Amino acid sequence: MVKQHYLRFARYNQWANRRLYGAAHALPEDKLWRDLGAFFGSLMGTLNHVLVADMIWMARFTGQNPPPVRLNSVLHRDLPGLTHAREAMDGQFLAFVESLDEEKIAADVTYANTKGEHFTQPLDLLLTHLFNHQTHHRGQAHGLLTQLGGEPPVLDLIYFARQS
Repeated sequence: MVKQHYLRFARYNQWANRRLYGAAHALPEDKLWRDLGAFFGSLMGTLNHVLVADMIWMARFTGQNPPPVRLNSVLHRDLPGLTHAREAMDGQFLAFVESLDEEKIAADVTYANTKGEHFTQPLDLLLTHLFNHQTHHRGQAHGLLTQLGGEPPVLDLIYFARQS
């Protein structure tokens, strides 16, 4: 039952990111990097941050060393490249959650944060954090799209549920 909950969030996450990135592709290139005072500056800065954080968490979940990047790293300066990387990461999250059983979801994960501090927490909490973090920054990106004159898409979970 718990696995189904996280599968729903992995699928929702993929759906919402596709919609958000689709709206971003409608903007002219010069607007994507416009600093609007958001925590990561621009729409591209915000979208890059989410990908960086997701890469770090995926490495932690799989027991690999996280990539040597800072949370404000720019992995892709072009939207098509960032979109491709986002789609790949969303696919990895979905495959990862599909590979889990209830016991693994409840198990502890030990990891180091970006400051090198070590923590041990249950995977279900960390998955919840991951999907909540994405929702938080998608909300910021949604607001940035509005400020840039774009057409921000509906991203509410209920709309995803109605389409599923």
